[in-house]
Amino acid sequence: MKKHTYYMPLTAAPFKRSEKYWELLPQKAELTGYIRCFWGSGQPYVQTGETADSTLVIPDTCVDIIYYIDDTANTVTGGFCGINDTSFWHYDNADDGHRVSVFAIRFFAWGVYCFSEDSMKDTRNGFEDVQARFRWLDNALRQQLFEKRSLEERCAVAEALLLARLSHTRQNDMLSAAARRIIFHRGAQSISELTRECFVSSRHLERLFHEYIGITPKKLSSIVRFQFLWNEILQNPIFQVLDAVSKYGYTDQSHLLREFKRYHTMDIQAARLHACRQACNNVENIQDISDK
Repeated sequence: MKKHTYYMPLTAAPFKRSEKYWELLPQKAELTGYIRCFWGSGQPYVQTGETADSTLVIPDTCVDIIYYIDDTANTVTGGFCGINDTSFWHYDNADDGHRVSVFAIRFFAWGVYCFSEDSMKDTRNGFEDVQARFRWLDNALRQQLFEKRSLEERCAVAEALLLARLSHTRQNDMLSAAARRIIFHRGAQSISELTRECFVSSRHLERLFHEYIGITPKKLSSIVRFQFLWNEILQNPIFQVLDAVSKYGYTDQSHLLREFKRYHTMDIQAARLHACRQACNNVENIQDISDK
């Protein structure tokens, strides 16, 4: 699967970097079309009331396998978070005084099926045990998470496992083509146009998306469009709502603003401020990491 070099979905706080959260891009070129990034804590840290955190999670067209490693309790908990079409807040719940760490793999939603032992049907907005769909990966990776301490070491192990699995995977060309078209049109293409370009009926395409991604083509297009908009809001210093209405195919200004707030929970100004606050904290966070 080819990497979509012009599409990089962002979190609500894409500039956030701390001892508890860091992102690393895949080092193996063969995986870049399937994996958005690896993320987690750089090293184990001691959980306290002061380090407890809350995180706004917004729809990003990705799915995550997330491991919570508790060295104090000698436990590893693994979960799979399916594609989200709604935002929510996540709150830390580790026990105070425990030495913990996090390791996660963030897949593009249209590529994760290549590594799963079951379909993505009924995974929308869900969180389940990683063994339900990724038993092979969990069995190979779980013990290694205790032995490998740094995020870089854990990424290397996971990449080797995923790369080996990929060589034995059959891919659905129709799904890949449809995902590419949605991204090429920045989510603004109608489903009738999409099915015509892919030479497939709308009913068949919807079945494919439910089976391999967990949502409909229309819903994926809507989230892709939101992500393109969110990227421009953060990266374009002269961003104008009216220009974006035309560029991304919204009906009018109120439609754009309503859709953005529905996916993000905040209006544009508040969302930008939320992201920038995390960037302002980075200097202090990076200094803290370097001192450890």
